[in-house]
Amino acid sequence: MKRNKLEKMPLYQKAVSILEIVDRIVELVPEENEYLSDIAGYMYEDAMQLVPNIEGAMGSDLYDLKMENATIIRKSAREVFISCDILVAEGFKEVEYLDVLQDEIEEFRVLFAEWVKTFDQWNYLIDRWGLFNPPGVNFDDVDPDDNIPFTGSFEEMDDDGDSSEFDDDEDGDLFDDDEEEEFYEDDGEDDRDE
Repeated sequence: MKRNKLEKMPLYQKAVSILEIVDRIVELVPEENEYLSDIAGYMYEDAMQLVPNIEGAMGSDLYDLKMENATIIRKSAREVFISCDILVAEGFKEVEYLDVLQDEIEEFRVLFAEWVKTFDQWNYLIDRWGLFNPPGVNFDDVDPDDNIPFTGSFEEMDDDGDSSEFDDDEDGDLFDDDEEEEFYEDDGEDDRDE
């Protein structure tokens, strides 16, 4: 996806807005309050996960990869939201920033839920860990791509990586003696040049 198109996405724009608000909150935390500084630092780390994971999900067409990124986005946004409550409980004075941030996250949540509904559930690789499969697909299902019949003439490969079917025999041609006779028996005449 082109960066310009990505940056116009409301979800992406909201993630950037959340990061900017969190950045401002981090600046407002008194440096001498180590605990509040730690909470604000964790909040910033979580906010930093939103944009790159939106980019990661938009950079893939596969359902399972999109869902993996979406899971990280959801977890990170929820952690930022919860961190607001912890900051209030620990005496952070600039609560209006936290109220604005929680409102932004709520708007982000709705945009996120609508965005996830657009994921193509039928463009997937089976997640053998079982977490990110579309509904009705299990981790131990047979991969439909494994059942594509192949009617090629490849036989077992020898140690050189050559198909035993195509090895030269002692005569220097490609046929075993029995196959050579069967090949030329079709009309009862031997048309080979001697």
